[in-house]
Amino acid sequence: MTEKGIMDYVTGTTKFHMERPCAVSLGKFDGLHKGHRKLLHRVLSQKEQGLLGVIFTFEKNPTRMLSGLSGQNIMTNEERRRLLEQEGVDCLLECPFVPELSLMEPETFVKEVLVGQLHAAFVAVGEDFRFGHQRKGDAKLLTRLGEQYHFQVEVLKKEQSHGRDISSTYIREALHEGNIPLANELLGYRYFVSGEVLHGRQIGRTLGLPTTNLLPPEEKLLPPNGVYLTRTRLAEDVYYGITNIGYKPTVGAELHKGVETFLFDYSGDLYGRHLTVEFLEYERPEQKFHSLEELKARILSDVHWGKSKICVKF
Repeated sequence: MTEKGIMDYVTGTTKFHMERPCAVSLGKFDGLHKGHRKLLHRVLSQKEQGLLGVIFTFEKNPTRMLSGLSGQNIMTNEERRRLLEQEGVDCLLECPFVPELSLMEPETFVKEVLVGQLHAAFVAVGEDFRFGHQRKGDAKLLTRLGEQYHFQVEVLKKEQSHGRDISSTYIREALHEGNIPLANELLGYRYFVSGEVLHGRQIGRTLGLPTTNLLPPEEKLLPPNGVYLTRTRLAEDVYYGITNIGYKPTVGAELHKGVETFLFDYSGDLYGRHLTVEFLEYERPEQKFHSLEELKARILSDVHWGKSKICVKF
């Protein structure tokens, strides 16, 4: 059985085959929120019965940017992969959404993919689960087919918060409004941006306030441009700080939206290192200042605000 933290990752192909019986959950799993984790934990509990824990999902296509919030993802493919690996999933199947799958009738999908390729012995889905061509299959049909093809189906009720079903759409709305505490509550962990630290213009270093710069891919859904209290994870270490999302209008404006963080109580060179910036609370919108001195004064004010919040709330 796969050790926790070591996961097979199959992507870009529909030609996969599991050698052992599996416990499977299927879906988009964007954000891995509380509802997703309910499914995930049911799948992982079956590892005690000797089943492999498998997540079946589809690739997110970064070139297909739809209008509105639905065109962006709460997490990137790589972020999703990292989290599932940390949870102890044995295999993540990230299939391309190609006609041979998208046009497959529900029963054919169950027979050829779930049974034939995955050897599914246990399948966990939400009560609103749909599958097959034109989404004609539902949880009720899946349960009937499970009886026919001899695998167990468990249908879980949706998790709720504030009278609404927890969903990726609900979380996108919270992020769009800059409501970080609500987004974090729905996710069950802190919303984050991760990546490799890039070289910036080093304006912060000139001001005596050196910053780290991340450039998320365009498909990553970010909160509104502005300043946030954040918590940055670097390997085993954690540092609080303030983070600006936006285009740095005071120093000439960037072409791409970036994530720039000043870490409290840290000095060192982080270029090329991988880090994760977790968002805690929104402070103010991004602003253009008349001078670097005015910018520095406002950053110092932001730092004071952030440190006061840490003392009281975090």
